Amino acid sequence: MSPSDDAPLPLVDQSVVDRLREELEEDEGYSKVFVGNFIECLPRRLSKLRLALTTGDLDGSVDAVLSLKTSSQMVGAERLAGLATNLESEIRAGAHAADAAVVLPQLAVAFLRNINQCGRQTTHRLQAQCAMGASL
Repeated sequence: MSPSDDAPLPLVDQSVVDRLREELEEDEGYSKVFVGNFIECLPRRLSKLRLALTTGDLDGSVDAVLSLKTSSQMVGAERLAGLATNLESEIRAGAHAADAAVVLPQLAVAFLRNINQCGRQTTHRLQAQCAMGASL
């Protein structure tokens, strides 16, 4: 996805937002509702992920990280989707290598701070774009 492993993914990929606007027939403002729903549901998604990881719930962790990754991709939140993808890989690898009750809380420590911070930044960027009327 990224031209370089060192270059961070964009917070929001405008081409995804533009495509979403076209696909949802912007005349009715559906893309703003869609993005608004993403912003509204993000704290719940992050909370479910935190709870599943910290309690060692493997199935819940996979479900929560997939929900975060997929919803992020759908609104063009590329950096957040990338972090979720990395966490998903670690969950899947760690689940086979060791006890999930030990590995998942360790992954929570390693990933959640960056995911939460990126979630806040993404929310602010999407809200700013909505407020400015920028392509949403």
